[in-house]
Amino acid sequence: MTPTLSPELAARQTTLEAGLRTLGSVLVAYSGGIDSAYLAYVAHRVLGSQMLAVIADSPSLARTHLADAIAFAAEHGIPLHTIVTAELANPDYQRNDSQRCFHCKDELFSQMEQYRSQTTFHSIAYGRNLDDAGDFRPGQRAAALHHAVAPLADAQLTKADIRALALAAGLHIWDKPASACLSSRVEYGRAVTPEVLAQVEAAEESLRSLGYRQFRVRYHGELARVEIAREELGSALSLESLDRITAALRAVGFQYVTLDTAGYRSGSMNETLQLTNIRPAV
Repeated sequence: MTPTLSPELAARQTTLEAGLRTLGSVLVAYSGGIDSAYLAYVAHRVLGSQMLAVIADSPSLARTHLADAIAFAAEHGIPLHTIVTAELANPDYQRNDSQRCFHCKDELFSQMEQYRSQTTFHSIAYGRNLDDAGDFRPGQRAAALHHAVAPLADAQLTKADIRALALAAGLHIWDKPASACLSSRVEYGRAVTPEVLAQVEAAEESLRSLGYRQFRVRYHGELARVEIAREELGSALSLESLDRITAALRAVGFQYVTLDTAGYRSGSMNETLQLTNIRPAV
């Protein structure tokens, strides 16, 4: 049965649709996560051929997430364009200090602006929601520099609102776990390289094959710090499960494996972040 929206949430959805109409035509920065996917879905429903989802293919996007994003767009007839970004070629990004996300989004929006200049699309939009204002997100500064708009936040939509709207729309991604880029797994100060990202991706695919749904493998050199959502953490706390996790992560190159007893939390690498004087890890 389709859930009934509250009058308040229905009004915010109407505000979102009206805001998209005022844009006329738009490129949507699309990653396949719940926020950008719902934004692309509504933009296509409202604007039709006057919108285009743009996904950035790079080593920081897991192949599983890329495939899921492409499949969602195809399922709903959302036009999709793929660009290849080169943030890893930028030493400022690769050194992985507190501004890494700025350099990533600056590369993305620069390429989107270049592509937009060759088309008739007027605006660039991305999936920032109202909750993002309370987190450390340097990428928002890059979005502002490139005049990217945030229709979800402008409509006062929170992450929970977006999930509720996606559920009401019958979108199977309504409860999709958060899926930040692979670089977010690497401790600040340790260089981000294609090899590091490939190792993290392989480790997370191994955990996914073991049946875990919401987790992160945080990269600390030879050590992998595994975060598993608290609702799933109990299933990992047996000797057999710990042995399977250890074997899986050692098979992809980690020497040491530790289970974070606090469980999964979004942006946990920011917990000890010093905004200045990030020194390279050894």
